Amino acid sequence: MTGSAATGRRAGVANLAAGLTKGPVEVLDFVLPLWAGSALGLSPAAIGALTATETLVSFLGRPVAGVLADRFDRGRLAAAGAFLYALSFVGYALSTGLPAALGAAVAGGVGGALFWVALRAKVAERLTEDSGVFAKLFAAEGTGTWIAFAAAVTLVSRIDYAGVFWLCAAACAAAGVVLVGKADPPSTATTTATPRLGGLTRRMRPLLGVVVLTAVAEAGVALLLLLHLQRNYQLGLGAIAAVFLPGFIVYSTVPEFLHGVVTRLGRARVMTVALISSALFAGILSLAPNPWTIAIAWVLAAAAFAAAVPVEQSVVAEAAGVDLGRGMAIYESANLLGATIGTLGAGLLYGLENGWVIACLSAAALLLVASAVIRPALAGVGAVDRPEPPETKETVEEEPEEESEEKVKIPPLNAWAGHAVIYVVAQIALAIAGYSWPVEAVFGGPHDASWFWNSSGHWLLNIGRIWTAIFLLDTVWSLGKVFLTRRR
Repeated sequence: MTGSAATGRRAGVANLAAGLTKGPVEVLDFVLPLWAGSALGLSPAAIGALTATETLVSFLGRPVAGVLADRFDRGRLAAAGAFLYALSFVGYALSTGLPAALGAAVAGGVGGALFWVALRAKVAERLTEDSGVFAKLFAAEGTGTWIAFAAAVTLVSRIDYAGVFWLCAAACAAAGVVLVGKADPPSTATTTATPRLGGLTRRMRPLLGVVVLTAVAEAGVALLLLLHLQRNYQLGLGAIAAVFLPGFIVYSTVPEFLHGVVTRLGRARVMTVALISSALFAGILSLAPNPWTIAIAWVLAAAAFAAAVPVEQSVVAEAAGVDLGRGMAIYESANLLGATIGTLGAGLLYGLENGWVIACLSAAALLLVASAVIRPALAGVGAVDRPEPPETKETVEEEPEEESEEKVKIPPLNAWAGHAVIYVVAQIALAIAGYSWPVEAVFGGPHDASWFWNSSGHWLLNIGRIWTAIFLLDTVWSLGKVFLTRRR
């Protein structure tokens, strides 16, 4: 196997593991309070303690995970984290009271620290070969999230929360299995060496402030949506998921396209626009008159976050140099700190009179501050503003000129093919269940115009309509890019 093929295979393994793990983790964040209250009968204070336990353990474990990721094989370290995640879900499935649930939370906190720090450091090893590795990783995480959400919401009424936890455990165990392979030594091919943990933190401090601010806003807005849909609109689990899912689908489809925008316009400009757009969408949420308006605003916010987060991760990896594990540990700690502050603050603000409006506008204000400081923050860590497109590196370094054109044409079709396989498989499963929107649109009916544009009935049909539109746009973009490349 050639070097490029081997690195490509390892990237595919890392992205698959990320998708298998990210979905269950997001599902847990969504259902844990509901499960703890209904199945275990815990008080709100006990539920808060349970959720805080995993967060605190994961936060404390990240610096240690960073040191380990710079000393041992990152793939196997991430596999150990995935297996601990699986053990945590087994613990939740078997829990009958708070002590057992707390033990599961501790296992999940340790697993999360090991998995995400080691995996992101492993992905960062390829940053000099492909500047879009974090965009692809973000897309894989988004795909895993919406698939896990759709499966959990569909199945929870049939297999209960314990069954959902068992499925999540299986997915995390599968992630561990795919990561266990031939050990690779930690790569030192990123940039020049940097100081250790203390000096590295000081070097990245300007960017870490932006990371914390964006994490506060993103986590706060997500919790606000959950609370508002549940309490103000009295929506059930399935309907709430229907509002969230379009945004998660955007997470899985637009990052690679947006990375192409970054290589053309520059990181500072894209980050500034993304953060200002996120602030605008948070402001729109404060005035949203119904759940569908909220869903649209969340889709736009998701697109903005999909542009910003991969840039953050790429810049952190470049600033970390050979200390990728430590760099990702610092980044993950800042991100987790921001998310903790965001959820706590959003919960407190929402309880006030006009709390929904106040909380949304507060998130918008934080994002505007982040947009104002992002350009000097990127300059402060010495980040390259316009990363080199991966196609250019491949054509210059690996392939002769007559083959370089084909190299440029293949990647967008490969990405589109992956999206197409997921779409077709999911639609087959939905068709069997009777909820495939394209099947109903072609073979059902007749339907009036409002069925195609406003509401198609069941929430799975509505999700399918939005997903079909996104997939069609993805198809036009991917095929159009290949066509234009051939013309050039």
